[in-house]
Amino acid sequence: MNDQDTLLSVEDLWVRFPSRRGVVEAVRGISFSVGRERIGIVGESGSGKSMTGRSILRLIRPPGDMSAKEIRFKGDNLLDYSEKQMRSIRGHRISMVMQDPKFSLNPVMTVGAQIEEAYRLHSKASKKEAYRKTIEMLEAVQIRDAERVYKAYPHEVSGGMGQRIMIAMMLIPDPDLLIADEPTSALDVTVQMHVLAILDKLVQERGMGLIFISHDLNLVSSFCDRVLIMYGGRIVETCKADELHNAQHPYTRGLLAALPQVDKPVETLAVLERDEAWRAQESVSAYE
Repeated sequence: MNDQDTLLSVEDLWVRFPSRRGVVEAVRGISFSVGRERIGIVGESGSGKSMTGRSILRLIRPPGDMSAKEIRFKGDNLLDYSEKQMRSIRGHRISMVMQDPKFSLNPVMTVGAQIEEAYRLHSKASKKEAYRKTIEMLEAVQIRDAERVYKAYPHEVSGGMGQRIMIAMMLIPDPDLLIADEPTSALDVTVQMHVLAILDKLVQERGMGLIFISHDLNLVSSFCDRVLIMYGGRIVETCKADELHNAQHPYTRGLLAALPQVDKPVETLAVLERDEAWRAQESVSAYE
């Protein structure tokens, strides 16, 4: 990837939390870059995926500690930014859709009021312009009868619609990079594919970068361009998404072997055997 194409560059990122048993290292010295592409980050629960996404926006709060050599976004090192400067980055130039997005919505504010707030916070738009932009964004995420949904409260919409509303809220400021932390994990397959199609369309049209955090290897391999596989807070392997089935690292091979296949039923799924040495190994890259 050329430097001109790079939106985000992370070098030697660590996230640590104190505990009664000592310091827990949730993310352990990872480095990666993201261009105007779809990057998948996969791994088991606790592998450090969500902590990586939050660290980019410097959302690790005490007693947690985040450090890195640099987190460079469009040439600027975000580690040099003050908290006030970071507020101009969060939700404006880099947006993040959290897990279970519907539950991130304010239950006492209408859908329209929340999306408008996200837009006006980073622009000087009038109330009329914000309303027009909100309706336009709701329609962009394929919500029918946008004016009715605009007036609705979060509890009055379905889970799938709640996901789309959150995506609309995160995209309305027109960010350069979207971090989506398992935005479809609570949805059925039909709604899941619909939300992914919306994300894909918006990324293509807007030329954004996308970091898609998931535990679903099949989903990521079909949706993303590249995949980072995390284990124990480290990136153990990087590969092209459509070549994930050719992964080399034993951890990735173990995850793939544990996936059930409709066309190849087996009596017992393979059990992933872990090796403590994986935590210390350098990552394997099959991506050129």
